[in-house]
Amino acid sequence: MHQTHFLNARLTDGSLADLTVAGGRFSAIVPAAHAAAPPAGAVDLGGLLVLPGFVEGHVHLDTSFYGDAWRPHIPCTDGFDVRERVAVQMRNLSLAAPMEERAKNQLELCVGNGSLAMRSHVMVDATVGLKHVETILAVRENCRELIDIQLVAFPQSGILSSPGTAELLEEALKLGCDLVGGLDPASFDRDVKGHLDVVFGLAERRGAGVDIHLHDAGTLGLYEIEEICARTNALGMAGQVAVSHAYALGDISADALAKAGERLAAAGVAIMTNAPGSHSFPPVAALRKAGVTVFAGSDNIRDSWWPYGDGDMLNRANMIGYRSGFYEDWELEAAYDVVSHAGAKALGLEAYGIEVGTKADFVALKAEHIPEAVVAVPKPRTVYRAGRVVARDGTVA
Repeated sequence: MHQTHFLNARLTDGSLADLTVAGGRFSAIVPAAHAAAPPAGAVDLGGLLVLPGFVEGHVHLDTSFYGDAWRPHIPCTDGFDVRERVAVQMRNLSLAAPMEERAKNQLELCVGNGSLAMRSHVMVDATVGLKHVETILAVRENCRELIDIQLVAFPQSGILSSPGTAELLEEALKLGCDLVGGLDPASFDRDVKGHLDVVFGLAERRGAGVDIHLHDAGTLGLYEIEEICARTNALGMAGQVAVSHAYALGDISADALAKAGERLAAAGVAIMTNAPGSHSFPPVAALRKAGVTVFAGSDNIRDSWWPYGDGDMLNRANMIGYRSGFYEDWELEAAYDVVSHAGAKALGLEAYGIEVGTKADFVALKAEHIPEAVVAVPKPRTVYRAGRVVARDGTVA
């Protein structure tokens, strides 16, 4: 079996090591030998910090305009209104470049920054049918050598309020989506029980995971989280359910948050946050202390929801740390964990990390340790998939 040797890699404990990759996995990790005659074809990393590929836990490949013409943001007439924002999105998409081109641009942006695993939500509703799902499934297949992608069948226009969507969600799962999504069961569909009956019914019937968008704030959002935890417990789906955004967790009392954290941890329900600038967001430290898996994603990248997004999960860790008031090294390491190991846990990734036997999917960058990497967000970076270069200096090889 062919082997590739990487010399003088800096591990997260600060030590230098020589890594051997065989069959796409790390087969040996030993202290750097500084041999006078290195193995033929060896790559000298020269003390660069080696980190496992970042986990992009929440994007929308079908609706990004990255690489397309600039689209000025159109504000809602009444603050943040999901229905109005969806209508703006549909108008913008009708004028956009082909979806497969935009999705590929966004994928290459993320890979170039070091993400080698991703979860994307893909719109399913009565207007678009399964067109978005079919297109993104093809993109996933064409990019399978670059990145691992999970797809969520996402009811962007609701379920009960959009007749036929429940059936389309099931068809999307049959086509190859990995998870079934949901959207604000209370405020959008105005029927928490009915909405969750569909989502968890499909998950149970199709053996799929669940990832629900939840923007509802305060006690309403908290009630929905409690109901999601109850459904997860009833079906024995610990580790297979996530709530994305969960703004409510950021605007409730400390006592209510503590109880919610206990409930989420016991149910094995993960929380995704992108630490959005204009919203309360889940308190990362408090939830992690309670045992909740908190992971992160870019969410929207240059689309109809906002013009921001750079596809860089290390920069996302920086944002999360900044907004969370993380200053000490252990806190900065927690921010990094949210975009790496915690993300891998939430997505159920197999063989993740820098250890013998794990997949040799890693990023090499200039930093002494994780805290410096989170603060400095260093570039350039070299990105390796199964021990092979797939991106260098932000450009896919």
